[in-house]
Amino acid sequence: MKKIALLFVLCQCLSHITYSQKTATINVATYNLRYNTASDGVNAWPNRKENVKALVQYHEFDLFGTQEALRGQLDDVAELKEFAFLGKGRDDGQQGGEHSAIFYRKDRFKVLESGDFWLSETPDVPGKGWDATCCNRICSWAKFQDLNTKKQFYFFSVHFDHQGVKARQESGKLMVKKIQEIAKSTPAICVGDFNSTPDTEQIKHMQTLLSDAHQVTKVPPYGPEGTFNAFKWDAPLRDRIDYIFVSPKIQVLKYGVLTDAKEQRFPSDHLPVVAKITLD
Repeated sequence: MKKIALLFVLCQCLSHITYSQKTATINVATYNLRYNTASDGVNAWPNRKENVKALVQYHEFDLFGTQEALRGQLDDVAELKEFAFLGKGRDDGQQGGEHSAIFYRKDRFKVLESGDFWLSETPDVPGKGWDATCCNRICSWAKFQDLNTKKQFYFFSVHFDHQGVKARQESGKLMVKKIQEIAKSTPAICVGDFNSTPDTEQIKHMQTLLSDAHQVTKVPPYGPEGTFNAFKWDAPLRDRIDYIFVSPKIQVLKYGVLTDAKEQRFPSDHLPVVAKITLD
């Protein structure tokens, strides 16, 4: 009897593993990790990196875009061996400066194509765009095949300028143009820190092509409206500036903004935005 009971339990476990590996749902996210600077003091990256990794694992992210991270930070997150990442540095198109990198589960997704472009009048080369004065801004993208369902889709990760009003407006137009050019009729997901609230021209322009996951989720949005906390535990969290956009053929089963913290300290100055999706 003991052998029979043990065999039953083993079969149940194997059944669960097979189901989890073959699921059609994808947990996508966007997470501005805040770049590594010693001036952040107690909130500097070395004090946060394990919390970021734990959050990603606990919430079972499958595919997520990051913003602001330097190459060393990306390498730290990639200590989660189930993930690989892609994306170039915004300063030189290699490893220099902040990235808008994409992390993906290696046993779930196959990279079919990938690339990068800059948010400027000359998107093929590193540079600032329009009235941006601080920084180059970059978008990294990839075409994936889901090894569970064999379906293909594109994923874009981007970070809009935080100062230039025209730069943000023009970046919205450029993103729509580039997504149309690159993805064509293939389903697409675009995530990122847009430094823009939902009422702005650039966010409305994004919605001429893609749907805001916050608006089309099957279940009411979970968590606060705002996504920027400035490392303040009592931040009002009113302004939504981080987004997940999806093609009409992608179903958003649920959407949320996560407020995970340890000892009243957030893992980043932005909150991660997550969505569980399926591709039609």
